Amino acid sequence: MSQPVTTTLSISSFVSKRREEALKKDHIISIEQVADDSLSGQDPEVVRGLKARHIQLIALGGAIGTGLFIGSGSALSTCGPAPLLTSYLVMATCVWLVMNQLGEMVIFLPLSGEASTYSLAKKYLNRPLGFTVGWNLFYAHAMVAPSEVTACALIMSYWTDANSAIFISVFGITTIIINFLPVRYFGESEFCVAIIKILCITGLIILGVVIFFGGAPDQHGVLGFHYWKHPGAFVEYLVPGNTGRFLATWTAIVKSGFAFVLTPEVLASCAAEAQNPRRSMPKAFSRVVYRLIFFYVFGVLIVGIIVASNNKRLMNAIAAGESSGAASPFVIGIQEVGIKVLPHIINACILTSAYSAGTSQLYAASRSLHSMALNGDAPKFFATLNRWGIPYFSVAISSLFVFLAYLNCSQSSSTVFNWLSNIVSISGFISWMFVAMCYLRFRTIIDHQGLNERVPYRFPGMKYFAYFTGSFFGILAVTNGFYVFFPQNWSTSNFFAAYITILFVASLYIGSSAYYRVWRFVDPSDVNISEQLLRVEAEEREVTVPAPTTILEKAWQYAF
Repeated sequence: MSQPVTTTLSISSFVSKRREEALKKDHIISIEQVADDSLSGQDPEVVRGLKARHIQLIALGGAIGTGLFIGSGSALSTCGPAPLLTSYLVMATCVWLVMNQLGEMVIFLPLSGEASTYSLAKKYLNRPLGFTVGWNLFYAHAMVAPSEVTACALIMSYWTDANSAIFISVFGITTIIINFLPVRYFGESEFCVAIIKILCITGLIILGVVIFFGGAPDQHGVLGFHYWKHPGAFVEYLVPGNTGRFLATWTAIVKSGFAFVLTPEVLASCAAEAQNPRRSMPKAFSRVVYRLIFFYVFGVLIVGIIVASNNKRLMNAIAAGESSGAASPFVIGIQEVGIKVLPHIINACILTSAYSAGTSQLYAASRSLHSMALNGDAPKFFATLNRWGIPYFSVAISSLFVFLAYLNCSQSSSTVFNWLSNIVSISGFISWMFVAMCYLRFRTIIDHQGLNERVPYRFPGMKYFAYFTGSFFGILAVTNGFYVFFPQNWSTSNFFAAYITILFVASLYIGSSAYYRVWRFVDPSDVNISEQLLRVEAEEREVTVPAPTTILEKAWQYAF
């Protein structure tokens, strides 16, 4: 009779055996793949090189980008400060719910090829829906990366008139190089850049408080909520009266989606490469979202305080289509009160924000493709890893999208690129709708198999919130382009930009369902997760985390 599994060696042997059985049974990768990896000296899994601080800062870095620093200006001008603040409160709350739903599922099985919305949809819904979600997510992540690289080049135009292709090359190539580095170096680089970004937004919030109380050079009294009264808290949108104010609020909610889009997915994609994921990921999911809400909600509150919705500089920058610091409401608000040098510093911080967000989204795109390859919904070679555990073929293909940024070097191509980039928000809404569907099926399967007591991370009542978020984001996706149906606003290109993603996703699902001849959800009894769960729990027992002893160590552990 074998001895109890008590030592590291015996646990490793146990995990290895269970792993082989699980791979055979669940078809995560083929036996030939395992043999090939063994011969090449590679592990078929990515390396767990991300620490808790890396994960939290990667998620924050990927979220705090041009959507907040620049995009908030467009929403302020179109809708007013009250709808802007309301929209971020609503979106932050809904994204918080999505993060908790996704976190519960990912932390339950934080395995390579399992830590993504795609793999969750395939496991808990069915293969066609998994296929649909996977390619929708890959496209969204891959398109955000060149969008942020483009933003970097346009931000540089704040200081120089040099050809934007030069800066696209510099920022695009370095973004790609960082993603080819071992994941620990990627984590460290993102950690450093995200720190700069967080210090920037924190400084802006503090500065906003100073301006609120009239402490800037050209101020002669308390500003307060003056711009909420003159010109007003609301800008009536499309029609006058309360209906116009409601449409302004709904439009602001749709616009705010781009600031949050794909943030939960970026965080989830880190689980397979996290050290001790069952300890680090719960902290990451819970703490990231609170910090995100703080930075976003207070950030847009400050925007509504320091800049009027009818500010001429803001309206001219938006009309000119500028994406540099010249269109940032933070920069405009600082210029209005006579602060001379700080706008340059803020613009530099906006530059790091865009760069960090692009790097994080390229990382998530490559991991999405790698996950699909492991599960047979993308060519097998995308699952290949190098000796550092980097899915280099997936990174290489994902990196090709970065070069779409060169479309912005000509005016006509720029229009095409912007049309494609606008689709990303809708892909995000659809992804969050699928997260809710996955979560509801996950709870059904866990209840059916009696595994409730082995779920390490759970938020009370989340099943009911999943019905709400699924419906809410579904409605957002369907109504995002409502404005084009007003006679004075009809535009064929805007109509397709608003709704072609829905057609694309529907086509993926119908086509894959017809190909696989699968139209129903998987039966709860057919979802075999016990072998994978045994492996995760065994790995968790192997990890020993030393308790903090000094005040500094305790403070660091509390923060991260």
